[in-house]
Amino acid sequence: MKTTVLVLFNLSVLLLVLSDWASGQQVVPLYAGAVPNSISTKSGEIVAINGGIKFVRNISIPSMTAYFPDSVLSAGSAVIIFPGGGYYLEAYEIEGTWIAETFVKHGVAAFVVKYRLPTDSTMVDKTIGSLQDAQQAIKIVREKAVMWRIDTGKIGIMGFSAGGHLASTAGTHFDRAFISDKESISLRPDFMILGYPVISMTDKLGHAGSKKFLLGEHPADSVSDFFSGEKNVTEKTPPTFLIHAEDDKVVDPDNSIQFLEALRRHGVPAELLIVPHGGHGFAASVPMEKWGKPLFDWMRDNGWMK
Repeated sequence: MKTTVLVLFNLSVLLLVLSDWASGQQVVPLYAGAVPNSISTKSGEIVAINGGIKFVRNISIPSMTAYFPDSVLSAGSAVIIFPGGGYYLEAYEIEGTWIAETFVKHGVAAFVVKYRLPTDSTMVDKTIGSLQDAQQAIKIVREKAVMWRIDTGKIGIMGFSAGGHLASTAGTHFDRAFISDKESISLRPDFMILGYPVISMTDKLGHAGSKKFLLGEHPADSVSDFFSGEKNVTEKTPPTFLIHAEDDKVVDPDNSIQFLEALRRHGVPAELLIVPHGGHGFAASVPMEKWGKPLFDWMRDNGWMK
């Protein structure tokens, strides 16, 4: 088993319904028909621009945008990306499209998921709506892997902040399908990449805002435990790369540290990169080409990147 802590001192359904052929992007709806666990709503999706950067809210029709690399660069791998935003909104550009564009330059296909955010007004059970969309995204990529020239054994997931919580939840609860999966397609990601992730939903360690939006004001301990990634690691949890800033005042770095410890105890290969500065959400200010170097090395070592 390889467990490493690094400290840096410097910082198909309706396939391809919408396409941006000029940029090679393809928008894929997650569901062909009715969206599961949904309540009809007249409120539409909200796109907010703050500082020239795009954020989205009120997502009722989940989708994912596909980015494909040049075949010469491709290692046949893919990363499914979940932007963060406290389960209240999604930082769709800084933790989504910007990341996808970088992966493509390195020969990795990327899929940015616009997942539903938990609300009682649009979901029967708001605690599982985002997880359903995450599982559906994994299922579609695995279903269409041959057509997209992706190796079915090289499909990973990546999430930031609350999107990291969603990714870690999908990576620890893949053995239970919250979607229709009559084909018995594996919902287990082959690897996980978690950026300054919310992991725990405990009062001591969890991010209060994310917990409130996902689970409500006073969830039962059993519910909080189910959605606390550090409590649900097994020997089958995928290999994981974590990155967190030591000076993160929003999501305690102990989220990543405790998840690493759980992975280590269960013999799951994992690496944790701790940077001393950057705070929370440093993907917005530090180019991925800089903070992603150790990640790219990890992916090359495992055959997920050339």
